[in-house]
Amino acid sequence: MQIKPVKSILLIGAGAAAVWVASNPKENITRLRKMTTEVKERWFSTDHQVNQLVPVQQSAHPDPYDEDNNEMVSEGSIYGIHYYNENLQS
Repeated sequence: MQIKPVKSILLIGAGAAAVWVASNPKENITRLRKMTTEVKERWFSTDHQVNQLVPVQQSAHPDPYDEDNNEMVSEGSIYGIHYYNENLQS
């Protein structure tokens, strides 16, 4: 019977963690609990801190009367045409 590499790596990691905890149980168990709570907070946080770092003011439905935004969009949409006309047709 052959054990898949991922399972063997997980078993080796679990064994190493057990030996580590057994070497100094009281201190290492508190460290292990602290690490697991930190990982849970990072992975399963409901704060969505990433969204708080970059606030989105206008994303899906732009205002048609916002002239600055419309000008920027029109420049971007015409860029490919200008590039083709200047570089590829010459």
